[in-house]
Order: sequence, then C-alpha cells, then structure tokens
Amino acid sequence: MSAEPLLSVDAVDSGYGDTQVLRELSLSIDEGEIVSLVGRNGAGKTTTLRTIMGILNPTSGTVRYRGEDISMLDATETVTRGLALVPEERQIFPELTVRENLQIADHGGASDVDSLSIEEALEMFENLNARTENAGSSLSGGEQQMLAIARALVGGADLILLDEPTEGLAPYIVQDVMDIVRELNDRGITVLLVEQNVHVCLELADRNYVINQGEIVYEGTAEDLEANDEILDRYLGVTA
Repeated sequence: MSAEPLLSVDAVDSGYGDTQVLRELSLSIDEGEIVSLVGRNGAGKTTTLRTIMGILNPTSGTVRYRGEDISMLDATETVTRGLALVPEERQIFPELTVRENLQIADHGGASDVDSLSIEEALEMFENLNARTENAGSSLSGGEQQMLAIARALVGGADLILLDEPTEGLAPYIVQDVMDIVRELNDRGITVLLVEQNVHVCLELADRNYVINQGEIVYEGTAEDLEANDEILDRYLGVTA
C-alpha cells in the first residue's frame, strides 16, 4: 500500500440546500481495502457517498482520490477517475436486457482503468450469464444488484461504493452478494460498503466507520467494533 490513502475525505460538510447533513466528516480508504460505513437510517451514509461521487459538492472540506482534489467535480468527471457508485435503488435500465445494460456501461466510465469485458463480468455472475437476454425488469432483487455491480466493473471502476447492497434481499442471496464483494476485492478492487446490517460489515470489512447524525463517532477493525458493546448498542441498536 502507498503512504497516501486511495480516498480521503477530510472535514467535509455537505447536505441539501440549507439542510446540513454531514458535519466535519473525515474518513480514508487505502488501496485494496474493504471499508464499511455503518449507521442507522438517516445517519448520513448515502449523503456521504453522493458527496464522494460529486452528485453533491461539499460546502467545506475536501475529497481527494489518488491525491487529486475531486471535491468540486461532478459525477461524470469522478466516474472517469475510476470511482463507481452502486446505488441502493440499483438504477438498472428495466426495459433493456442484461447484455444491453452492460453494453451501455462499456461505452462510459474510466478510460485509464483496467475494466472487465462484458464476457468477463458475466462469468463472475452465473445468474446473469444464464439470463443475458432477459430484461432488467424480469430479474430478482438479488440479480438486479449483481447487474448493478457488474455494470460498475465493465465501466472500469477500481473503487466501488456500494450503497446498502443487501437491503431487502433474502438471507441466502445476502450471502451471494457478500461472496461477490470478496471476489471483487480479491481482484484488486477497493470497496466502500455502506450498510445498516452491522453483521455484514463485521464479516466483510477490514475497517469500520460508524456514522451518527452526519458525524463519524467510531473507527476501528471488525474485531474492535464487535467487542464494543457500547457503540453497537448506542449507535446501531444491536449486540454482536
């Protein structure tokens, strides 16, 4: 790992119009890590991802990627740097086939990042490989999630921001998604995982940030977080 983080968010304030959501939020991710951002509904998790991606611009503070200040770039520009957001709502094209969804991704994204070919992406996702001519709207929730991740890979992402990837999925599909996240990481892709499900974070992440009311209130390894009953109870409402 290099001495400089792959991504650093430093003292960022952000929000929507006059509504401030993030308050001096700071976090960092080293290349090759899986890092989680975990918190209750409304804690500021999605706002953090949108600010990193340039969907929102911070009102103060900086976001740096590979040392470059990307704070004021828009989402189109951040994608060309090798970042990709897989949103909670997935945002696939429901009327297009699986292959057509991937073909669209193949024409955008980062130009200087090694991307997967469509065929390589399909090989990673057996369910999709068997449904290449199926419309996006005909896929299950888990398959739509896999398609959204595959699309990011074809677009050339080397940092993927996953927003609630297990939300609403059956437990056996959750395990499939977790296996995919591990495989992404094994391929050298860095992952920022946003989740409400703390147990998913404890199993997957190298480090975990806990967010509450737009502020980071805890940072530590999975082992440290699992052992911290006060943080688990106070901010996440669970016990490990």
